[in-house]
Amino acid sequence: SALVIAAVFDRDVNCRRAASAAFQENVGRQGTFPHGIDILTAADYFAVGNRVNCYLTISVYIAGFSEYTQPMIDHLVNMKINHWDSVIRELSTKALHNITPQAPEYMANVVLPRLLPLSVGSDLHTRHGAILACAEITHALCKLAQDNNRSVTYYFSEKSLEGLKQIHQELCSRQLYRGLGGELMRPAVCTLIEKLSLSKMPFRGDPIISGWQWLINDSLRHLTLVSSAARQHIKESAVSALAALCNEFYINERGEADPALQDELVTQYVSELQNTEEMIRCGFSRALGALPRFLLKGRLQQVLEGLKKVTVISPEDVSFAEARRDALIAIAKVCQTVGVKGDGSQQEFVCRGNVDQIYATLLCGVTDYTTDSRGDVGGWVREAAMTSLMEVTLLLVQSEAELISASVCKQIMCWLAQQSAEKIDKFRAHAGSVFLTLLHFDHPPVPHIPHREELERIFPRWEKETLNWNAASEAFPRITQLLGLPAYQYHVLLGLSVSVGGLTETTLRYSAQSLFDHMKKIQSDPGALGRFCETLLKVFEDNLRNDRVSVPLLTMLDQMLANGCFDMFTEQENHPFPVKLFTLCKEEIKRSKDIRKLRSSIGVFCGLIQFQGDMREKVFFQLFLLLCHPFPIIRKTTASQVYEMLLTYSDVVDAAIVEQAMAILSDTNWEAELPVVRERRNCLCDLMKVPRPQLVAK
Repeated sequence: SALVIAAVFDRDVNCRRAASAAFQENVGRQGTFPHGIDILTAADYFAVGNRVNCYLTISVYIAGFSEYTQPMIDHLVNMKINHWDSVIRELSTKALHNITPQAPEYMANVVLPRLLPLSVGSDLHTRHGAILACAEITHALCKLAQDNNRSVTYYFSEKSLEGLKQIHQELCSRQLYRGLGGELMRPAVCTLIEKLSLSKMPFRGDPIISGWQWLINDSLRHLTLVSSAARQHIKESAVSALAALCNEFYINERGEADPALQDELVTQYVSELQNTEEMIRCGFSRALGALPRFLLKGRLQQVLEGLKKVTVISPEDVSFAEARRDALIAIAKVCQTVGVKGDGSQQEFVCRGNVDQIYATLLCGVTDYTTDSRGDVGGWVREAAMTSLMEVTLLLVQSEAELISASVCKQIMCWLAQQSAEKIDKFRAHAGSVFLTLLHFDHPPVPHIPHREELERIFPRWEKETLNWNAASEAFPRITQLLGLPAYQYHVLLGLSVSVGGLTETTLRYSAQSLFDHMKKIQSDPGALGRFCETLLKVFEDNLRNDRVSVPLLTMLDQMLANGCFDMFTEQENHPFPVKLFTLCKEEIKRSKDIRKLRSSIGVFCGLIQFQGDMREKVFFQLFLLLCHPFPIIRKTTASQVYEMLLTYSDVVDAAIVEQAMAILSDTNWEAELPVVRERRNCLCDLMKVPRPQLVAK
């Protein structure tokens, strides 16, 4: 059995494989190992390569042979639940849960009494492993008893039941929930609470319930004091424990909650949503999302309003992206818990009275582009909002689809299309997946999806699972086809602007190529090109001085002008598109000190020179202003790009002065002192008959 135990339970993959090989050799040569061939088939060299598979699957199969059952259990209890690696401890306790049905009497009469003292012992690792082992074994024993139509306490002595209740009290009295040890103890005891609740232990009305509730609440408040690595684990354990505890111990025979307890719990949790600590908001948001239906009944509006407030960005909590994410996740969970009833009460169901408000909150989350030192933290919020929109929409579709209005459905699909065209692979992939899920859902279909037939042609049903949204080369050729659908044009163009004008080379290359391919298709259609240009100007106007969009948008416009995307308009005198674009560019860079923005605008101004009419003098004037910009790099870039512009569009200047103008541009040191540069710039103005820019007195 030692070789079998090493092959299945050793931490190191090489040792497991060596033990498996040695076991195979002995079986082959001696044939004296019980069930050798059967075990070898399950635990061969390749099978033992996966540690989780070893602990949770192979071990259960081998423990089915009576010769190995007890030695394997003893090894886990003596050597593994106190292991230094927490992953091994947790896997060991799950293995004990899975093996329990093979030896329930041994687990109940020998193992559990041995573990209970260890669960309140002095060694941290042993204590942690023993508590988790008690939780898992207890749950397995109760489940086995119920499956055999016996009382849940069939396998437990009074002493064992009392020992399980004492664990929390003992840890509490010795203050073992504090400090670094608390980071291990809190999730372990919350797991114990969850498993004892799921086991339907006869503790209803026992004072231990209020002790457990205190620990759950305290763990949620404690999230700010623990390391970021432990935070998620504690939060998830506490929320799972809360759901199980409420479902088992807070519901009466009529399926209702005690009104006083419900009032205290819900009011307390909602009030914590406005805590000044972000992690406390996170914890209690998720806790509200985990509450069972009988606790939300009559309190739905209070809960939804509380969660909605968490999702609103205000100056003092702009960086609380994780709280906003968790609140949006909780809103969807609450909706799924209470269910849908169109003409029902706002306090009990998702209904006509609150569905628009729920959607408004979730749609607001898709617009969160907050950034801080961690990067695009708003991405977490957008991702949660997209998932929640999908969950709520599918819930409504399967219950009362008429509650989904055409305008809401259009907003959802348009925002998802925009996210599917953006630059961060992870969020683009998530948005694309949600978009296709809603498009192809047919139990029954989601109503009011704009341009459904065209979308199903662009995204065939059979490609739903195979289309790789993470790959820019696959995603952008598809999503740019939505530019031809009026309902989606604005949002897809908004998303594309950020990608085409972005900094990531592969995203930039494929998004730009897909955009130019679309532009080629509409070159011969003045109506389509006109509509596209109107949408483009609207995107620019709506995002003026919003640097997240406007800076890459300028870069994209520069590329589009250089690629001849608007050639149809260049021969028309004073066409409104270049005039409006020039005005917007001027407004965008007014008083700007952003070098990237200024450099992108120079390219746009140079591209605008190709249009006929009064524009040219204005464009030259603007470029000559930039030749005397306070930043030397901007002066130098402007001179270089104007030089290239004169080479490219030689007909925009009188042939007699082109060479002289280009000589001034190339021979001047534009990084010299401003008075010197200004003199050279004025020579250029006089030569090209453009008014000299005048210094304005401050």
